[in-house]
Amino acid sequence: MKKEIRQALQKIYLPNSNSHKGQNGKLLIIGGSKLFHAASKWSLDIATKIVDMVFYSSVPSNNKLIQEAKQNFWGGIVIERSKLKSYIQEADAILIGPGMDRSFYTKRLVNQLLKKYPDKKWVIDAGALQMLNPNLLKKQHIITPHHQEIALLAQKSPLFAEKNYQANCFCLLKGPSDKIFKPTSPLSLQIAGGNPGMTKGGTGDVLAGLLAAFYCKNAALDSCILASYLNKTAGEKLYQKQGVYYNTNDLVEIIPEVLWQELQKLQND
Repeated sequence: MKKEIRQALQKIYLPNSNSHKGQNGKLLIIGGSKLFHAASKWSLDIATKIVDMVFYSSVPSNNKLIQEAKQNFWGGIVIERSKLKSYIQEADAILIGPGMDRSFYTKRLVNQLLKKYPDKKWVIDAGALQMLNPNLLKKQHIITPHHQEIALLAQKSPLFAEKNYQANCFCLLKGPSDKIFKPTSPLSLQIAGGNPGMTKGGTGDVLAGLLAAFYCKNAALDSCILASYLNKTAGEKLYQKQGVYYNTNDLVEIIPEVLWQELQKLQND
């Protein structure tokens, strides 16, 4: 186990036996669209296994779909966009982007929120990441691009160039080996692992939800390390069991088991 992974596991926030509902993390997820409704579901599903409360806001048509299906598999609190302000203030961290389309509406919403609430702990993913103004990013923000998305950001600002990263935010760059950059630092921490089964749609949404859930109660760098490592390790465990023939739902279900095993292993060392 890499030293940095071990240290992150040692520092992970664990609920106190005397804690009450809401004290172990409140996450707001803003995502989804008419076209992409499953992406934010995967982020929500994994987050509900980590934190106490997950608030979810989508476009009105997607909210209706979620409310209809909620009795079967949804664990979040669906809120209207008109009530975002109070939930943004209440949340420990906010994930924005899973399932959002590349539209003018997304661009306006993302940049308005980042400008209005710059001090919140934002995790920016997928559609939101592709439409944001990079000048709005701060040192407590985390972006989760793949290689095409960071190249797009680098076109907007050379500070995001993968080979000489100098942007003023944390970055978890997804790939066969994930790279984690600290703000204004070209040095990266690399986390290898995974397998071709993780190319399936949705694995990045799981990663974003896991990262944002950890970020509610943990430091940004530790959250990036934990999310990357556990996501890849879960994929490896599924591969040992059934090769590449698993889906994103399988990943969501096995990550908590992998996390618990890692914590038990650490305790027994």
